[in-house]
Amino acid sequence: MPLSTTTTQLTPREIVEELDKYIIGQDDAKRAVAVALRNRWRRMQVPEDFRDEILPKNITMIGPTGVGKTEIARRMAKLTGAPFIKVEATKFTEVGYVGRDVESIIRDLAEASVSMVRKSNLDLVRDRARTNAEDKLLEVMVPSINPVDDAGLQASSVDTAANSGDLTTREKFRAKLRNGELDEREVEIEVSERMQGPMIEFMPLSGMDSLDINMKDILSNILPKRHKKRKMSVAEAMEILQQEEADKLIDMDDVSREAVQHVEQNGIVFLDEIDKIVGRNNSQGPDISREGVQRDILPIVEGSTVNTKYGPVKTDHILFIAAGAFHVSKPSDMIPELQGRFPIRVELKSLTKDDFVRILTEPENALIKQYIELIKTEGVVLRFTKEAVEEIAEIATEVNQRDENIGARRLHTIMEKILEEVSFEAPGMKGNEIEITPQYIRDRLGEILKDRDLSRYIL
Repeated sequence: MPLSTTTTQLTPREIVEELDKYIIGQDDAKRAVAVALRNRWRRMQVPEDFRDEILPKNITMIGPTGVGKTEIARRMAKLTGAPFIKVEATKFTEVGYVGRDVESIIRDLAEASVSMVRKSNLDLVRDRARTNAEDKLLEVMVPSINPVDDAGLQASSVDTAANSGDLTTREKFRAKLRNGELDEREVEIEVSERMQGPMIEFMPLSGMDSLDINMKDILSNILPKRHKKRKMSVAEAMEILQQEEADKLIDMDDVSREAVQHVEQNGIVFLDEIDKIVGRNNSQGPDISREGVQRDILPIVEGSTVNTKYGPVKTDHILFIAAGAFHVSKPSDMIPELQGRFPIRVELKSLTKDDFVRILTEPENALIKQYIELIKTEGVVLRFTKEAVEEIAEIATEVNQRDENIGARRLHTIMEKILEEVSFEAPGMKGNEIEITPQYIRDRLGEILKDRDLSRYIL
């Protein structure tokens, strides 16, 4: 995945338009991330000797749960093809306490980047790997006069015509193989497997997580490979052999180098629940390490080098997006140094009834569209009237105001309860058409909405 393809050339307006396809409202947050992405492209256009001086402007998103903070970050990463990781700040502890070291964030991001680059390279060698796999399978079904020594394959059953090893026959078999005519035929192939050592779990000592010692990888590299003959269908054999051939064609050293560069120039870290590590006035109990976590996060955010098994990763140009509700604390309660590393602050607004109506119907992955497609697989047509959509939005707004405000996530709970019976009975209702109306909704939620205590548990 060349880096040039991962730095978006979309204008900020075009980025916002793409985000609008999946996220309703929150224009301020969309504009902030759009500018941050565009600045990455701008940075790559400036003279190289000045490029390292331009640091990303990290963002703090402030708003209640379920209003789109995570979705905005995830969509922007997908839009640019950038390595992305979402972590919750509460999972990390200060060095010296039992728990995860904050540097593991960058190691996990490196893993994600390696996976992305490897997948991209697999796409590039797929055709060649398939041709090589075909050659090995054809050696099974149509043995040549001088078989390849390292083919590692044996035929379980060979046609009379195949025994001739005739080239024309082999090409005929190749055509059948590509057309899927031989998928059910059984062959015996020799596959390579890593020898399995004893099942040992390694628990890193506190403070030793930074060494990034992966003992399982070390053991798997030490233990030799062994070959095992297995009988399977041609389709299964083709998949296994194609994967083996692709692995041979990919240089993992090149993948690692490209992945590290990809992280350094394009990585995005979404730090959720950042408000939960903001220190409180008390100095006892589990809160004692919260300010310590902030201090440990600081060097990563401001720029440092983290050792990973793929090599050292510089964090200077990784974009960090922090998010939190900040109900109890305020962004100004963070340690001053960390505040200064998140210069852009945007507030996400609570969702209204009109927002819920739009969320249910407008995005490309709108919730109602999802349920319609799911039930359609059973041969049942599901229709929602305009009034029914407004009724669902009204209920979500009311419950969020009355109980806990969980934003758009409330819609999932309400929709599941409304369609509970349909989802269960759908396999026996093929050919039916079901219309969801306000009366249909009230019939299923009426008693729950009347009983406030019950509503708290169900909705």
